[in-house]
Amino acid sequence: MFIQTEATPNPETLKFLPGQPVLTEGTMDFANRDEADKSPLAMRLFDVHGVARVFLGTDFVSVTKASDADWKHVKTMTLAAIMDHYTSGMPVLEDGVSLHEAADETEYEGDAAEIVSEIKELIETRVRPAVAQDGGDIQFDRFDPETGLVTLQMRGACAGCPSSTMTLKQGIENMLRHYVPEVTGVEAAL
Repeated sequence: MFIQTEATPNPETLKFLPGQPVLTEGTMDFANRDEADKSPLAMRLFDVHGVARVFLGTDFVSVTKASDADWKHVKTMTLAAIMDHYTSGMPVLEDGVSLHEAADETEYEGDAAEIVSEIKELIETRVRPAVAQDGGDIQFDRFDPETGLVTLQMRGACAGCPSSTMTLKQGIENMLRHYVPEVTGVEAAL
């Protein structure tokens, strides 16, 4: 098994490509070991000293190291953990685990519903594919029709990335404001 690695814009995160599917659809983000109990792969990765966050995509795994950890150790051990996982035959996720994307539970009506639909379409077709190449994900969180503010969830390599503010403001905000004039700003969910 040959596992490729790619740098991401976040110096604390590397993207690992095992050359086979990771998830059949969607993504999963594990901010700590306690959240990883539904994924044998994520649990194995959190066993690596220095791993602080694990993000699973359809064909990649992004691993964020602790700021005081050294990539020389973490990368080598992460490669071994991914290889050990795939050769063990264990599933990436436990049986019965459902992928649930971040969902905005607000019911939008009228013009706001149309605006939110446009925002979600732009994020799905233009933003998410681009940030997935960098080992991350961005998902719609909510829209405030009174202020025009869009809130997005940053996941994977995007979470805690030093350039994520620039991506949000100069990239995503400008694009959304261009195509959806009702949008006045974009911010990351806390």
